[in-house]
Amino acid sequence: MLCFAGFELDPERARLRGPGGEAIRLRPKSFDMLQLFVTNAGRVLSKQDLIDAIWPNIHVGDDSLFQCVREIRAALGDDQRQLIKLVSGRGYLFDGQVTVGPGGLGDEAQPPVATAGVEAVAMAPPALAAEPARTRLRFGLRAALATAAGLGAVIGLAVAAPIFVPDFIFARKPPAVAAEQLVGVGEGQKLAELAASVADRLSAAVSVAAAAPVLTPDSMFPRKSPTIAMMPIVGVGDSQLVAEMAGDVTDRLTDGLARIDKLRVLAPRSQTASAVPQPVAAHPEADFVVSGELRLEGGAWTIQARMSNGATGEVRWTNSVSVGIEKSDMTLQQIRLAAGVGHPLALRINAMINAGPAATDDDLAGGTAKVVIEQAMASINQTTPERFKAAQTMLEKAIAADPGNVDLAAALSAHLLRGIQMTWYNRADVAETQRAAQSMLEQALRAKPTYIPVLEAYCRLLNATNQFIESLVACGRVLTLDPWDGLAIYNLGLGQLRLGRFDDALATFKQAEQFDTPRTARWTWLLGAGLTLVVMDRNEEAIPYLTKSIAITPATGRSHAVLAIAYHRTGRTDEAKAALAKTMELRPGSTIANIRLDPRNASPVYNEASRRVEDTLLALGMAAK
Repeated sequence: MLCFAGFELDPERARLRGPGGEAIRLRPKSFDMLQLFVTNAGRVLSKQDLIDAIWPNIHVGDDSLFQCVREIRAALGDDQRQLIKLVSGRGYLFDGQVTVGPGGLGDEAQPPVATAGVEAVAMAPPALAAEPARTRLRFGLRAALATAAGLGAVIGLAVAAPIFVPDFIFARKPPAVAAEQLVGVGEGQKLAELAASVADRLSAAVSVAAAAPVLTPDSMFPRKSPTIAMMPIVGVGDSQLVAEMAGDVTDRLTDGLARIDKLRVLAPRSQTASAVPQPVAAHPEADFVVSGELRLEGGAWTIQARMSNGATGEVRWTNSVSVGIEKSDMTLQQIRLAAGVGHPLALRINAMINAGPAATDDDLAGGTAKVVIEQAMASINQTTPERFKAAQTMLEKAIAADPGNVDLAAALSAHLLRGIQMTWYNRADVAETQRAAQSMLEQALRAKPTYIPVLEAYCRLLNATNQFIESLVACGRVLTLDPWDGLAIYNLGLGQLRLGRFDDALATFKQAEQFDTPRTARWTWLLGAGLTLVVMDRNEEAIPYLTKSIAITPATGRSHAVLAIAYHRTGRTDEAKAALAKTMELRPGSTIANIRLDPRNASPVYNEASRRVEDTLLALGMAAK
C-alpha cells in the first residue's frame, strides 16, 4: 500500500482511499497516472514520459494527458496544486512524502517504510495490463520471492516476443542465445535457490524459442501493419453514469487493441462524446475505424460495436454484447464489456490479416466450415460422451470434404486434444490421437503461422502432451494477437498448475473468468479455478466455482469428482458421496488410475498435491484400478 497525504493507493487492487477511508473512483488511465506519479515522487516527469508510459503504442494528444491530471487533482483535492506541481518547461512533479505501509482492510500490520521515491510497482499479468514504459523496477529478496511464481510466464512471453521480429526469424544465420547462470545478489539460501530456479525456466524457454518453426515473411507480416482508429464509445442517454461507463470501456478496449502485435492504434481524440449516435466519418489515416454505442436498458449494459473501412466508411464487422449489472461491480462490468467487443474484434482482425487483402466478407465469414464448427462447439458445451463423439464425427466429415480448410483442421485438432485433457479416450488410443492432432496442426501452422485458431490449438497440444514450459510460451503467443482469448488463458493456467505454480494458476483462471470470452468455454476456467483451490486445500472456496461449472456443463463427470473431494474435506459427507455417485453415473468404470493426469514433466509439488487428492477419492470409495 502506497500512503501519502492521508491517502492510500493500492496498486494490486487498483483502489484509492481517502483520509476517511472512503473509496475514490478514478478512470483506469487516471489511476495509472497517479500510480506513476506516486512511484516517482520527487522526480520531474515530462509530458512525453507520461504519454509513453500511460498510452504505450497509442497516438494521443495533450488533451488526454491534461484531462487525467485534472481528474487526479480533483480526486486528491489538490486545487492549489501542492501535490502535483507543474514545472514550467519540464513537466510535472509529485511533491509528497510517500510511505509503504499495510493496507487498511485486514492486511498484516507492519511498520511503514519511508521512501524518497518508491520505484517498486505491482506486476500485472502480461496478458492483461502493460506496465508503464518508463517505470523502473527494483526488487530485493522479499519482492523477488513474491513475484518469482509469475516470472516463468513473463519470461515465456519475453522469449516469445522476439519470435515475431523479422530479423530474429529470418536472419541468415540462426541467432545464438545463451542463458547464463543468474546470480542471487545478497546473502541467504532462498535467494540463491530462487536465482537457480529462474535460470532453469529461462533456459527452457530459450530452448523453445530456438526450436520455433521457420516462418515466411509474407505469411507472417502484411506489407503494411493495419491501423485502427478507436473512436470514443458513445453513451446513449442523459445519465452521467452511462457517459462515464462509456469512457471507461473505451479506455479498456483501446488498451487491449494496443497490445495486439503488429497493430497500430489511434486513440480517441477526446474522452467525451455526444450522447447522440453520429455517423462514423471517413478516416483516411486509418485502415479501419472502430465505433459503438453503449446503453443501459433492462438491468444490463449493451454495446453495439462496428468496424468500418477508414477510407469509405463501409461497415466490415458488427457485434453486440450485453452484460448484466446484478451480482458484479462496475469494474467487472467494464472488463466484460471491453472483452465482449475486443475478443471477436481481435479474431476478425487476425482473420483479415491472414486471409490477405483480396479476401471478401464472405471469405472471412467461413461459410459451411464455420457453421459446422459452431454446431460442434454447441454440442460439446453440454459435454457427454455421446455429444463429444457426435461433434468429432461432424468435424471429421467436414474436413474429409474440405481437407485443406485450416479452420476445420484447427477445430478438429482442438477437439481431439480436449478429449485427451478430459480423459475421454482409452489410454491405448491416446498416443494415436495425439499424433493425428499434431499432424493436422503442423500442416495448418505451415499454411497460417499467425492464425489464432491454429496457435490456440497448438497451445492446447503442448499442454495435452505434458510440455508445460513450452505451453506457456505458445499460449503467450496467442495473447499477443488476442489479449482477451479465454481459451489461451485457460491453457496458460493449466500449464502453471502442473508446474506447481498454484497462485499463478488461480490468478490466471480468474482472469479468464473476468473476461468470460468465449462464453462457450466458460465452464472450463471455472473448473480450473475450482481444481486449483482443491489442490491448494482451500476447499470451501472451491465449491462455488465447481457448482457454477457444473451448472453450465453438467455431464463431464470430472467436475463432480473434484466437487466430491471439496465436499468431503469440508465435512459434507453425504453431498460428497452424491457427487461421486454422479461421477460414476456419467463415467462408468472410472478409477483413480484411468482418470488421473499423466505426472510426466509435472512439478513434484503438483504431483504430491495430486496424490493427496487421490487419497480423498480412495476414502470416498473410488477404486484404485
